[in-house]
Amino acid sequence: MIVSSEGLKEACALLSRSDFVTIDTEFLRETTFWPQLCLIQMASPEQAYIVDALAEGLDLTPFFELMKNPAVTKVFHAARQDVEIVYKLGGIIPTPLFDSQVAAMVCGFGDSVSYDQLVQKVTGNQIDKSSRFTDWSRRPLTQKQLAYALADVTHLRDIYLFLKKQLEQKGRTHWVEDEMKLLTSEDTYRSDPLNAWKRLKLRVKKPRELAILKELAAWRDKEAQSRNMPRSRIMKDDALYELAQQQPRSTEALGHLRAIPRGFEKSKYAPELLKAVAAGLAIPEQDLPEIPKGRPAPDGSSAAVDLLKVLLKMKSEDFGVAAKVIATVDDLEKIAADDEADVQALQGWRRELFGEAALRLKAGEVALAFNGRAIVLCEQGEPVERVSKSAKRNKRPKAEGNGKRPQNTEPTE
Repeated sequence: MIVSSEGLKEACALLSRSDFVTIDTEFLRETTFWPQLCLIQMASPEQAYIVDALAEGLDLTPFFELMKNPAVTKVFHAARQDVEIVYKLGGIIPTPLFDSQVAAMVCGFGDSVSYDQLVQKVTGNQIDKSSRFTDWSRRPLTQKQLAYALADVTHLRDIYLFLKKQLEQKGRTHWVEDEMKLLTSEDTYRSDPLNAWKRLKLRVKKPRELAILKELAAWRDKEAQSRNMPRSRIMKDDALYELAQQQPRSTEALGHLRAIPRGFEKSKYAPELLKAVAAGLAIPEQDLPEIPKGRPAPDGSSAAVDLLKVLLKMKSEDFGVAAKVIATVDDLEKIAADDEADVQALQGWRRELFGEAALRLKAGEVALAFNGRAIVLCEQGEPVERVSKSAKRNKRPKAEGNGKRPQNTEPTE
């Protein structure tokens, strides 16, 4: 347990000698806008540490230096929230980055496999989850709580080595590297108030209402960030919708709205809220935003999407890759509508694995057929039996945990 800046400096110096470190964090954000970092867990093949991020006077600079060390791979499981914390506190993105959840999906462990499931499948160990809902800001922490926190990085060492070997054997290392581009982009972690409206369900029907809603959402996000409070504690979504529709111009009108907290019209924040409404009202008619409309589906595209879903499932099972990593439903809808759709499923390794077959299926060059209980893809006019035998010969083995520790043989907001 590290509680001093000097101790952290020594630990990070040792960890920097390893090819990789496994990282996890424990934090709270129920009562804050920004996550409150409580613990940092770190491990290399030889060492494992817990850092008390709440220790008085602790300087996290050595940790941030380790996070940007290009010679050390930073291994997380479901990395997004952990990376967000590092970016918020240190202004950096951990690189190079490896997310074991993404790698597990690429290696056939299913969609968004949890850490404890991965531990059980790869190492055969069971994690005691009784400390899962610990208040990590309270001190002292029990040995049981600390052991639970440390297990998040010690088992991750075995998982990383196992998945890394799987990826190398299957020639899929670059697949995961492609997925890491989103996780290592600063745009992923920037919270721009001007885009806050995109988080809302658009329960408005008129361009003027949407213009006001955008102003209100931006106001709320600015307040939430500056006061470090959850958005809902500043103002609930329902209140924003009512404000956009009723468009109050005075504190008196504000006080008559049902969704506005009682007495809010007398608070120091009421003028700022009314100012946001006024800003939306002041936008010229010709500059009002359009209400987003769903993309109309071409005639017959529903059946095409259903057919593509079957193909996606077949390819997912054949190659041992989670379907959601290959293509989303939105991807399938766009492919059904446009052969040149700008979607990931028609790019890179996804195109090779699924996209080309999807376009050929759509064009009628290949067909899906039943062979017993199996579905196979065949050239038009080719006997199903021949395709089935060929598919069995060429089918790649799925990656499944064997309940044992990784051996030198032959897997996610």
